[in-house]
Amino acid sequence: MTERIDGHTILIGLMAYPIRHSMSPTMHNNAFAKLGLNYAYLAFDITNEKLKGAVDAIRTLDMRGSNVSMPNKQKVIPYLDTLDPAAELCGAVNTIVNDNGILTGYTTDGTGFMKSLADEGLNIHGEKMTLAGAGGAGTAIAIQAALDGVAEISLFNIKDATWDNAVRNVAIINEKTTCKATLHSLENKDDFKAEIASSAIYCDSTGVGMKPLEDMTLVEDPTWFHKDMIVYDTVYSPRTTKLMEVAKEAGVNHVFNGLGMMLEQGAEAFKLWTNEEMPIDYIKSLLFDDVKK
Repeated sequence: MTERIDGHTILIGLMAYPIRHSMSPTMHNNAFAKLGLNYAYLAFDITNEKLKGAVDAIRTLDMRGSNVSMPNKQKVIPYLDTLDPAAELCGAVNTIVNDNGILTGYTTDGTGFMKSLADEGLNIHGEKMTLAGAGGAGTAIAIQAALDGVAEISLFNIKDATWDNAVRNVAIINEKTTCKATLHSLENKDDFKAEIASSAIYCDSTGVGMKPLEDMTLVEDPTWFHKDMIVYDTVYSPRTTKLMEVAKEAGVNHVFNGLGMMLEQGAEAFKLWTNEEMPIDYIKSLLFDDVKK
């Protein structure tokens, strides 16, 4: 890394909280090195309260851009100059690109999610999904899945600050796509169980299962799952979440953490910043080797 950094190195950031668990610096910095690109990618602990100043710093420091993760994916939008159409539809941003002081927000989470399933030879076109969470990642997943041909989405959320966003997501999907979306309260456990049982895929896009909630899961009973479904946790640290343990106990055939989604959404962002294709096979070998250690 030190051999690559000089007076011409271009900085790219990652703004989230908590963020020290992130594999994104490993992914991007190794990709830059592999392609001989003079960029450096650093992670910054940024809460909502620090977000405006952090975004201003992208312009001030002439950074090429930044990734944005929880809890900032929606809060960042007022500080940007323009949005990509997909980000505007989702109302969430996970990638910022700086073009001569003009900051454009993009979302690559949804395409990353769908590509990660395709990488495993899985196709959920025409199927039913139950999805927990309506934050930045959950919004992008729901809308991209609907655009890509998922037939039905049962969206579950708690009645907190993101409930209105969940209402918005369902309305957009029903208005703009052929997918049928319905909104449900996570407090209704019987409803939650029934929707999962009738789904081809259950995805948890909340932060449950990640520090400091690593010992928790929204689904504690293995009998809620059936073996032919997909269970997907967007959390990837820890590598095996509590949800994944429950799904494996149920004998579910396809159980994933969020590492594949992280890789594919990162590859999309990498191209936006550099106009180069990320060396995915090389980066995947590094990330998945790390998983085995």
